[in-house]
Amino acid sequence: MSRIGIAVHRFRPDAIEVVRSIATWAHGHDVAVVVEDSDAPTINSPLVTVGDVGDVDVLVAVGGDGTMLRAVRSLQGRVVPVIGVNLGLLGYLTGVEQESLIDALETWRTGTAGRDFHYDDRMLLEIAMWSSGARLSNHLALNEVVIEKRDAGHTVRLGVDIDKVPFTTYAADGLILATPTGSTAYSMSARGPILSPRMSAMLMTPVSPHMLFDRSIVLDASEAVRIEVLGHRHVNVATDGDLLHTLKPGDVVEVRAAEEVARFMRFEEQRFHQILKSKFGLSDR
Repeated sequence: MSRIGIAVHRFRPDAIEVVRSIATWAHGHDVAVVVEDSDAPTINSPLVTVGDVGDVDVLVAVGGDGTMLRAVRSLQGRVVPVIGVNLGLLGYLTGVEQESLIDALETWRTGTAGRDFHYDDRMLLEIAMWSSGARLSNHLALNEVVIEKRDAGHTVRLGVDIDKVPFTTYAADGLILATPTGSTAYSMSARGPILSPRMSAMLMTPVSPHMLFDRSIVLDASEAVRIEVLGHRHVNVATDGDLLHTLKPGDVVEVRAAEEVARFMRFEEQRFHQILKSKFGLSDR
């Protein structure tokens, strides 16, 4: 029996209805539907079971880009194809509109990878942290890791090494390390460049820098970045919008390309520049 995992924006009634329609379709095709225990009470359907959404054949994220990030995070590096159903406003990551979902699931159930659908692998970042000399748990990020001031009204000082060679000390509100996928997220809001998600690269963008050098840097995926918290102020470290830790002066964050990837399932060719054109309302001329 095939198994579908579900990640849902549980605060949107329309997303819950979409999940119930998936469950009804799956029940009629001998496909099991698995949800996390935190989602089960909201979905409230006898056709779904609580379990590990990473132990499935495909994971369906119903909501928007935020739900896609949550879905990828729940996999913890396991390579499970993710189908994103767009109910949001931007939908950079999602690949299927609501009205096309059941047809897409039928294509997945009866089709062949490489012919009827294809996989779109995206680079992830691996984040390691040390506090008071002790190593904290590692984390993965699809969009970005942000090292940012904890207290309003102050800048922080972040000493940056690239491949173990000192680069500079940033005086800024924070620093963003983003993947090409994440170049359209927080980094773009901080005036960073947009990168094609086909690239393997790491983007380093300062947030409101109080210094002459205020440019983003595009690094090769093989290059590792080490950030030490300098001065006397604490910083927050967040990945894909989730706060991980608050670090103090002397603590360290290391960021590098992960060996793992996020795997999206696509049912039609989606050129990134055409998605940008649509989302930003760009004209042909």
